Amino acid sequence: MALNHLRRADPVMARLITKVGPCRFGPITDHSHFFHIARSIVYQQLSGKAAATIHGRFIALYRNAALQPGEVAETSDERLRGVGLSRQKASYIKDLAGRVHRGELPLERIETLSDAEIIAALTTVKGIGKWSAQMFPMFRLGRPDVLPELDLGIQKGIKLAYGLRSLPSPKRVLKIGKPWSPHATVASWYLWRSLDGPDE
Repeated sequence: MALNHLRRADPVMARLITKVGPCRFGPITDHSHFFHIARSIVYQQLSGKAAATIHGRFIALYRNAALQPGEVAETSDERLRGVGLSRQKASYIKDLAGRVHRGELPLERIETLSDAEIIAALTTVKGIGKWSAQMFPMFRLGRPDVLPELDLGIQKGIKLAYGLRSLPSPKRVLKIGKPWSPHATVASWYLWRSLDGPDE
């Protein structure tokens, strides 16, 4: 259904789908919402290997990988800094944990919110900008119609696919991507994959 819509709506996207091949996009279903948002904060601006090491040490501070927001909120800055988190990231994680624990960020019912409401709620947390907030409904909830216009990979993918002379502005990304709705998430996946090339 999504691929048929994208092929009909945009001939450039149709060529991209043929080039990349079958869509293998699917949401991440393991662990809790809190776990994944905290993980995204740890991984910000770090290489995958370094981030994975720090994240592993962070998880090891607690009795189980479920991560209880109240327990994380009460963790001292010194302990968080001790596993390799910067002072800033430690404050971001504690802000996230405190908001979830107090019920200010309603993760237990976040699936009932619209994409815009989810992004608005997540961006109240220190250290979570619009890009990070958009990744959550896409990759955690599997929402079908999210277009992360600030994402460099999306901009590069559009530049390549549409033969643009320069990277498109976020505003132009939204304009080019308008015909993809209500399947912008799948279109985004194809743009990211187009930078890697087709599967062997």
